[in-house]
Amino acid sequence: MSRRAIFSVAGLGLGATVLAACTSTASTGGGTSTATASASPSAGTSATASSALPAAEIPDETAGPYPGDGSNGPDVLEQSGIVRSDLRTSIGSSAAVEGVPLTFTFRVTDQANGDTPFAGVAVYAWHCDAQGRYSLYSDGVTDENWLRGVQVADADGQVTFTSIVPGCYTGRWTHIHFEVYPTVADITDAGNAIATSQMAFPESMLTTVYQRSAYDGSTRNLSQISLASDNVFGDDGAALQMATITGNADAGYAASLTVRVDTTTTPSAGAAPGGGGGPR
Repeated sequence: MSRRAIFSVAGLGLGATVLAACTSTASTGGGTSTATASASPSAGTSATASSALPAAEIPDETAGPYPGDGSNGPDVLEQSGIVRSDLRTSIGSSAAVEGVPLTFTFRVTDQANGDTPFAGVAVYAWHCDAQGRYSLYSDGVTDENWLRGVQVADADGQVTFTSIVPGCYTGRWTHIHFEVYPTVADITDAGNAIATSQMAFPESMLTTVYQRSAYDGSTRNLSQISLASDNVFGDDGAALQMATITGNADAGYAASLTVRVDTTTTPSAGAAPGGGGGPR
């Protein structure tokens, strides 16, 4: 049996009413998507969700070359303090990275058990800074571990992180990486992940954010890529991975994504990609 099958038989994740978020519609041709307009949230406000479920399980995607989970060099998941909601500083530091405020929420459902909230799973999230750098790996920040952290899903299957809007680096549409683990005790081995995927952002939001000086170069990089040509989201234009957005660049944004995890299927991603092709 696969580790997902074993986990499903164990019966974890049974809970109450299904919660879910309505993903925004993405255009596979021009790299555009529709963001939801609403009142601006404060930096600590999470996005609200609608009742519609995504059409399928969250797609398995590569963790990329900079996971920090021990599968490709550094392992931040072994460090005390990695379970945290505010990702803007390195663990034990007070120096925050620069960027437009973002809170993002994942609502994880147990697809094998009627999409009940997947309470108790641990979600590890990480992404680049406004300049496109990854802590632990990029030149000049190998001693930092900002924009990385773990949260345990509550009774509603929900985790929320406080961060900044990621920058856009050459060759990739703007995204946040995440892995889902059965419990927080399982995060010390990347092989325990039951889902590995990425969340995308709508172009209308990004073009506004990237006018800020902290995101120098992101406007140019975004203009050279589309959701259709992206090597991760290109299969379906991020239809199952597009965040629902509220807010604005002055007050900050809130992003929400429903993550359906099917423990009866075998994970197909998670390892660092071989060969070239640039960051993923």
